[in-house]
Amino acid sequence: MMMKNDKVVSRQILLPFILITSLFALWGFANAVTDPMVSAFKKVLELNNLQASLVQLAFYGGYFTMALPASMFIRKFSYKTGILIGLGLYATGALLFYPAAVTEQFGFFLIGLYVLTFGLAFLETTANPYILSMGSKETATRRLNLAQSFNPVGLIGGLLVAQNFVLAKLKSDDVKFSDLSETAKTVIRQSDLMVIRDPYVVLGLVVIGVFILIVISNMPESKDEDDNLSTWEIIKVLIKKPHYAQGVLAQAFYVGVQIMCWTYIYQYAESMGVDGVTAGSYQFAAFILFFVGRFLCTYLLRFINSGRLLALLSLLAIVFTLGTIFIQGIFGLYCLVTISFCMSLMFPTIYGIALEGLTEDESKIGAAGLVMAIVGGALMPAFQGMILDLGGDGYADVQILGVSEVNFSFVLPLLCFVFIASYGIRVMRGKI
Repeated sequence: MMMKNDKVVSRQILLPFILITSLFALWGFANAVTDPMVSAFKKVLELNNLQASLVQLAFYGGYFTMALPASMFIRKFSYKTGILIGLGLYATGALLFYPAAVTEQFGFFLIGLYVLTFGLAFLETTANPYILSMGSKETATRRLNLAQSFNPVGLIGGLLVAQNFVLAKLKSDDVKFSDLSETAKTVIRQSDLMVIRDPYVVLGLVVIGVFILIVISNMPESKDEDDNLSTWEIIKVLIKKPHYAQGVLAQAFYVGVQIMCWTYIYQYAESMGVDGVTAGSYQFAAFILFFVGRFLCTYLLRFINSGRLLALLSLLAIVFTLGTIFIQGIFGLYCLVTISFCMSLMFPTIYGIALEGLTEDESKIGAAGLVMAIVGGALMPAFQGMILDLGGDGYADVQILGVSEVNFSFVLPLLCFVFIASYGIRVMRGKI
């Protein structure tokens, strides 16, 4: 049993912990800025829901592509080198938005996002196991929850930027874009693409600044002394560990549900006649609940088993998701917002449970699998977009089980939460 006076972070490694923790906010910012872009690109470039969801496919697909190469790299070299490569790719992808806006090519924007998430894959594959290793195994999950608590700080900052410097300035929001002449569309499109471009270019410059800060900082290095097993041999070992293998699947479902609930909150609100800026306020409220939940759950983990707390919050999320589907109007939207509180614990807790008891070598490769699971954020929103397109480009074109397709589409998050709850219950009961 965990002692209440166990130190989560010792004084000796406090500065490295703070520096690495700052990266959690940095990729949270990228996530939050990207979510509203689905709706923005849909209007500006006249895309259907499935095409617009390619923004998320490119963003989260980059994680899947680069996570395993990143883990292999940090096994051979060092955490610091992995972080610097991640920051370099992050900055490059963000700065690609400048030529993308000039050419007005949707594909170019997707490439920029894809490269950007190559960098995020390096950062997450490196930072998460590094944080876990910064102290005793008994406090590892609490330590990761503490570091991940600063991820919502980036989320909130990214959302504020998206609201005030992107959504509020889009001219295509003020007119019925499809009814305009081609000349008028071209003028508005050029203006709006510049608005979308600017936050990413500034972000790229900020990341370059962080890159320089890390270069000049002394960071403790942790390099494996024993590399007897190949990457493939370690993967075969990990697959045979149920708490890890099922944890990867639970993580994929979790990231999918997080992105669905945060991305399609705009479409859910719009189906009720709420404009994009106001819908952003509801997402802001969701992020605040997520932020509060992270710190509260980090505290509760001192007293409650991580599997039990994961199961309890997953079951609560199921209740709110059912409300999102079947309650019409503003109370359904409130249920959707409240789901974020339930989600706050899930990513770092599943991560910590899955890597519990692994060697350092296994943790590095295992971390790659858990980061690759972020591909759930690419696939699940695309499936939800397909449901939204069933009756046309609108969000309430057809009725399914007595509710509009935008309400019904949240059956996908519901199924995800059912699996996560079952994983938590099995962990709690020691079944895996």
